[in-house]
Amino acid sequence: QFLKQLGIHPDWQFVDVYGMEPELLSMVPRPVCAVLLLFPITEKYETFRTEEEERIKAKGQDVKSSVYFMKQTINNACGTIGLIHAIANNRDKMNFGKIFLVWFLLAFLFFFLNCGKPWRERCAIRVTHESSAHEGQTEAPSIDEKVDLHFIALVNVGGHLYELDGRKPFPINHGETSDDSFLEDAIEVCKKFMERDPEELRFNAIALSAA
Repeated sequence: QFLKQLGIHPDWQFVDVYGMEPELLSMVPRPVCAVLLLFPITEKYETFRTEEEERIKAKGQDVKSSVYFMKQTINNACGTIGLIHAIANNRDKMNFGKIFLVWFLLAFLFFFLNCGKPWRERCAIRVTHESSAHEGQTEAPSIDEKVDLHFIALVNVGGHLYELDGRKPFPINHGETSDDSFLEDAIEVCKKFMERDPEELRFNAIALSAA
């Protein structure tokens, strides 16, 4: 429903990734241009996140200027931010309608030019996020309610796999990938999240793939 509101061409869809074994990955329609991972925010993860940020700041990393990345400034909107990251970094693959172009411009203006101002939360993304959330069958949490699950996006930009997380200060470059191997490469990143919290079961992945 959210994709329809943005005017995304019906040639693209989000599908469940039922498992990380090769035979289950083979069920996902190709090509795949983004993967969204839902995972629990635990003490182990927060410790890793802090260490990772310090390591990257010290050593540096290569991030292409064409990567579209935005910070999350709205509580409980990580799914919406993940969708934005997935779609905006695949502009060359999708046929955007006029609705998306207008919406994307508003998102850019409000989130980048005014991200430090207190009225930023009244922008179009908040409106679209809230209206879509309340149309689902599951009751959506309050925008200010504290939750311990989080969405990130994994995308292929210029032959590199990037992790885009609005809670982090910058994209994370996970190395080289290709259109053919992207799903498998992204799942390897997902597995690392799971390995850091082996007792946790609350992981889920969906892929943005051809319809």
